[in-house]
Amino acid sequence: MEKPLVSIVIPALNEKHYLPHLLRDLKRQTYRPIEIIVADAGSTYGTREIAESMGAKVVDGGRPAEGRNRGARASRGEYLIFLDADTRVRSDFVERAIREFDREYYESATFRFQPISSFRIDHLLFRMTNILIRASSRLYPYAPGFGIMATRRIFRRIGGFDESVYLAEDHDFVRRASRIARFGVISSTPIRVSVRRLDKEGRINLILKYMKAEIYRFFRGKVDREIVDYEFARFEEGKRDLASLEEFLERVLRLMEKFTG
Repeated sequence: MEKPLVSIVIPALNEKHYLPHLLRDLKRQTYRPIEIIVADAGSTYGTREIAESMGAKVVDGGRPAEGRNRGARASRGEYLIFLDADTRVRSDFVERAIREFDREYYESATFRFQPISSFRIDHLLFRMTNILIRASSRLYPYAPGFGIMATRRIFRRIGGFDESVYLAEDHDFVRRASRIARFGVISSTPIRVSVRRLDKEGRINLILKYMKAEIYRFFRGKVDREIVDYEFARFEEGKRDLASLEEFLERVLRLMEKFTG
């Protein structure tokens, strides 16, 4: 029996340093058939050329919601997987995701995720976020945009991502999808995620920013205006040191790890 086509959509802007790693991960997938679509938001160096040279289809993108929509509409797959350019996946990622997605009768889903970081504080933050996403998955779904899976039929039925949403269009997408059909968290295969946004904005600052957005979204329904600063893929290369409070928390976590074994 022929397997269904899976379309992987990646919005990108100036991602020549990160995108090749993800594209190589996807070329090694044990599941076939897949197609890879990069929605390029007007990169000024390298991204489009790298994607095309590595076998991806490239379409014009925009902000993340717009890029995901354009990529999905240019795709042919029965299943859609949305990833960010700075993520990494294992070689059996698609195979495991499809198996669990179908077994649980999901129409939309997100994934467990892990930080690409040596800092204990990052692993703690990601672990806490994973717990929150799973605990709220039935009543108030969340799905980080760097890892969303959906059927084409649910994507079409809800009209894709809402491009009028300024921030948290990913959560808005799965929230609308979950009102119609089953949403869940795929636990059998994780996504590894860059922490460059944490490095740039600071862990505490970013948490406070997202809390403000969530409070606004809870009362107003969606973040349709610029209530916080948000930049799409504007990151400097190179690792940054932890801020003073972050460094203190990192030392505490290391001591706790030492004494608890």
